[in-house]
Amino acid sequence: MKKINLITLGCSKNTVDSEYLSAQFVANGYQVVFDSNDMSAKIVVINTCGFITAAKEESINTIIQFAEAKCRGDIEYLFVFGCLAERYANELRAEIPEVDNFFGVKNLKDIVAKIGMQYKKTLIGERYISTPKHYAYLKIAEGCNRHCSYCAIPAIRGKYTSVNIEKLLAETNLLAQQGVKELLVIAQDTTYYGLDIYKKQKLAELLNKLSKIDGIEWIRLHYAYPSNFPEDLIAEMASNPKICKYIDIPFQHINNDVLKKMRRGANSEIYRLIDNLRTQIPDITLRTTLLTGHPGEDENAFEELKKFVEDIKFDRLGVFSYSEEEGTFSAKNFDDNIPENIKNARADEIMEIQNSISQKLNLNRVGKEYQVIVDRIENEHIVARTEYDSPEIDNEVLIPRISIPENKIPQTGDFINVKITASEDYDLYGIVL
Repeated sequence: MKKINLITLGCSKNTVDSEYLSAQFVANGYQVVFDSNDMSAKIVVINTCGFITAAKEESINTIIQFAEAKCRGDIEYLFVFGCLAERYANELRAEIPEVDNFFGVKNLKDIVAKIGMQYKKTLIGERYISTPKHYAYLKIAEGCNRHCSYCAIPAIRGKYTSVNIEKLLAETNLLAQQGVKELLVIAQDTTYYGLDIYKKQKLAELLNKLSKIDGIEWIRLHYAYPSNFPEDLIAEMASNPKICKYIDIPFQHINNDVLKKMRRGANSEIYRLIDNLRTQIPDITLRTTLLTGHPGEDENAFEELKKFVEDIKFDRLGVFSYSEEEGTFSAKNFDDNIPENIKNARADEIMEIQNSISQKLNLNRVGKEYQVIVDRIENEHIVARTEYDSPEIDNEVLIPRISIPENKIPQTGDFINVKITASEDYDLYGIVL
């Protein structure tokens, strides 16, 4: 069977784009693999990331790896699309001529045609899932209307464009029919959803309707923007048992001067939102992302950020160090004058604080019982997650396989009840009840 290797780099939004594209490939009679180390396919398609320096370097290195494979004769065709290709197609063509074609983020039809296939409009909304079959991402919008000073996404992806509710329900029904039980709702800014096409925020209504689809058991919300956070969303999360008591809100910073330079708003909104969430949903898990080393982050601002992390005690937290991106407001208006070693040291210091917080929070879970979903089965462990953890980025629950009779080993995607018996910094151990 003809084979295509479709390699996805960057964020979960890219994952969805690749899955739409792969459905077209499969419908045209191709087998699709998602493996950056696979050299058995003669056609390789790379979906690139152009968000920050490290991601761009990974994308370029992957392109070069397969360009060299093409020179050796290991592969025949190499196509590149996505954010990096959108921003730097001309430069990439000059530097890596082995690539047959570069495509932007919205040129999926052109990719299909260039490979010699027929683009099938009847497949719109259909996807060939690259994640484990029990969970999938649902991208509810494209682009972004925020103008955070450090971010190039609006320039790459364009203005915010919501997908209408009917299409999202139809897509989710198809996912549920494929065995998807956990839906991870994503967009560049999920809380903005609906403002462009319905003239009001519609995320709570969307989640409510998604929760009524048979087969969907967990709905998880990512990338919520803190400003103008919809109040009805908090009420929906508190009352709807299918919506995980989990939310990912990238706060980025807490110092008002830094937030102003980031064009993110004031910290009063942040404290008020956290208080509202924890008051109305007492068992909620809060994940955030922070950015260290943005222009204007002096020692006092960084100390304020550290205290913020210590005081709030986020359940989950990730940190990036600032990367100046050409064409952004920050690049045009501020000097990137904080040395890289200081940016990185600050990020490391935040993660040390978070490590201690995570240790204590995990220790508090020992002895408690949870429903978990099984992600995979390894040699020695059943690997699962609670509703308080998102796949690939958060804690896992490790269940010794030897503790379960062989004829009762759960399958991937099963929900089981466990008791937590021990904890580590970022993982839990448990036994099946």
